Amino acid sequence: MSGQLLDTPLTRLVGVKHPVVQTGMGWVAGPKLASAVANAGGLGILASATMTLDQLAVAIREVKERTDAPFGVNLRADAGDAGERIDLMIREGVKVASFALAPKPELIAKLKDAGLVVIPSVGARRHAEKVAAWGADAVLVQGGEGGGHTGAVATTLLLPQVVDAVDIPVIAAGGFFDGRGLAAALAYGAAGVAMGTRFLLTSDSSVPDDVKKVYLGTNETVVTRQVDGMPHRVLRSDLVDTLERSGRVGGLVRAVRNGARFKKLSGMSWRAMIADGKAMKHGKDLSWSQVLMAANTPMLLKAAMVDGRPDLGVMASGQVVALIDDLPGCAELIAEIVEGAAAAIAAQRSHLVNPA
Repeated sequence: MSGQLLDTPLTRLVGVKHPVVQTGMGWVAGPKLASAVANAGGLGILASATMTLDQLAVAIREVKERTDAPFGVNLRADAGDAGERIDLMIREGVKVASFALAPKPELIAKLKDAGLVVIPSVGARRHAEKVAAWGADAVLVQGGEGGGHTGAVATTLLLPQVVDAVDIPVIAAGGFFDGRGLAAALAYGAAGVAMGTRFLLTSDSSVPDDVKKVYLGTNETVVTRQVDGMPHRVLRSDLVDTLERSGRVGGLVRAVRNGARFKKLSGMSWRAMIADGKAMKHGKDLSWSQVLMAANTPMLLKAAMVDGRPDLGVMASGQVVALIDDLPGCAELIAEIVEGAAAAIAAQRSHLVNPA
C-alpha cells in the first residue's frame, strides 16, 4: 500500500484511498481482480455483461468476502434484465454502478436514491454533458488510445473538453499506466484515472499466463470493425487480419455460430438476444448485419481471456501495451502509480519561480 495519498473529488465521492480505477473488462474483471484493486485502495469494478444474473450474485458476494472496501459493478443499461441486476446491486450494498452505455434518467435516479454512485463511460463531450444533466455523479471519459470499444479522439484532446464542460468529477481513461499519467490527468483537471490493459497485465488478473505473454510480446494494436461492427481496439494477430479480409457473408456465418454458442453459455433466449440487438441499434448508425456481428464479441473475447486460445479469439488492448513489460500485483502497481504521481507533481513545483 502506498504511503502517499492524493485527495481528489473521486476519492471523496467513492470513499477509496487512491484515485485509480480498474475498468470493467468482460471475462477479465472478476472477483479476484476487483477485490485485489479494492484492497490496494483503488476502485475495483466487476464486469457483469458476460455474467448471468445468478453468476453476478455469486461474484458480488465473493468480492464482499475478499474485501471490505468499496467496489463497483459495470453493466449494460440496455440489457433486458438491467432492472433485476440493479435490484441485486442495491440489495448487496454495491457502492458504484458504472455503465458502458448511458443509463436513462430514471435509472440514474433509482440508483442514486438507493445510495449508489453512478459513473457512466463516454467518448464524447456531448455525451458527458447529457449524463451530467441527467444526474450522474461522475463520468469516465475514454480517449482513442484505450482498448475495446473506442473513439477516434485522443485523450489529451477529449479530456480537457469534458473537464471544461461538466461540473462533476471526470475520470480519465485511455493511455494511462503509470504515475506520470496520473499526474498529467490531475493537471488537466481530472479526478483520477481508469486503466484496463494495465490491470489485465497484473499477477492478480485471471487471464491465462500464456495469453499475458502474448500481450507482453506485442506492441501493435489495431482498430477493427470486424468484431462487432463498431470500432474495437485489439491486439493485431493473424485472426484479426483474417477477420479484416473476410467478406460480409463469412462474417455473418461466423456471427450466427458464435451467437448460438453465447446463447447456450449465457442461458439467454434468441428473443432476448434480438431485444439486446435492437437496443444496441437504437440511436446508432448500425445495419442489422452489424448488430448480428455483435454476437461475435463475447465468444471471441472468451476464447482468449478464459480458454487461453489467443489463436481463436481477439484480445482487447489499449495502445499502452507497447510500454508494459511486467506483471506486478495490484497493490504494488497502485503504490507505484500514486508515489510516481506524487513525485511528478513535486518535480513540477520545483520549476516554479517566485518573481522578485
